[in-house]
Amino acid sequence: MIGGIDLGGTKMEARLFEGPDAATVASRRVATPLASFDALCTAALDLIAWLDAEAGRRVSVGVALPGLADPRTGAWFAANVPLTGHLPADVLSTGAGRPVTVVGDGAAFAVSEARGGAADGVRVVMGLILGTGVGGGLCVDGVPPPRHGDLPLEVGHVGAPAAALARHDLPLWDCCCGRAGCNEVYASGTGLARIASWRTGRPVRVEDGVPGDVLTIWIDVLADVLRDLHLLVAPEAVVLGGGASRVDRLTERLTDALHPRMLGPQPAPRILRALHGDSSGARGAALLAADRAAA
Repeated sequence: MIGGIDLGGTKMEARLFEGPDAATVASRRVATPLASFDALCTAALDLIAWLDAEAGRRVSVGVALPGLADPRTGAWFAANVPLTGHLPADVLSTGAGRPVTVVGDGAAFAVSEARGGAADGVRVVMGLILGTGVGGGLCVDGVPPPRHGDLPLEVGHVGAPAAALARHDLPLWDCCCGRAGCNEVYASGTGLARIASWRTGRPVRVEDGVPGDVLTIWIDVLADVLRDLHLLVAPEAVVLGGGASRVDRLTERLTDALHPRMLGPQPAPRILRALHGDSSGARGAALLAADRAAA
């Protein structure tokens, strides 16, 4: 058995996996404590203890985190959870009494979907998480590529495509990272709700549905984001996750929007929806923890 934890801006989810397919045998979800780094680590260690109890023994554990680490020191940076300047891998490993593998949530998601997921067997897979923010990860031959320090594609804090914003007269909105005009404030699920509220003049929740013209704007922006990412990393498949990935016919609509945007003879990547859904971040982190234990 192996364990994984996906730590997000609103929830933390622990999952215990078993067998060659890394199938979920138990799961537990709690609200993410945002008061402090210590509160985050206490909650994560509680979940590690729960995984051990469910398994009946200590298990290899991986934790997927939003943000990115300094490859020299392991110090973390995150815009929406209190991780910045801290060393979560060291703290969690000390608290758990064994090595805890810490990885970016986008990379963990991509690994999960490339190994027994929607993009199983595809060599170069990009994961794109459209949730509270926008997370990205790259997986080559089943693992994050070493040249990126296993934390590539901080997509959410790349500048949004100016031409797409101009086409729809979208304002330059501030991002939680301290900049303005980031992909995160337009292409995420939160961004979709923001565009809908701006367009309609009233608060809109994505889960309640958004008007068709709002979806058209959001997909147009997202297609430009995907084109830019393809020019940088050339994935063979892009797997979508997060709450906004459940928008009706999103993979088909994005595929149709992306094809005419491709530069020259480049083939467009396959656009897929995550097979493992909400469990993919925890599953990918668990798979990487198992790799580390077996090395």
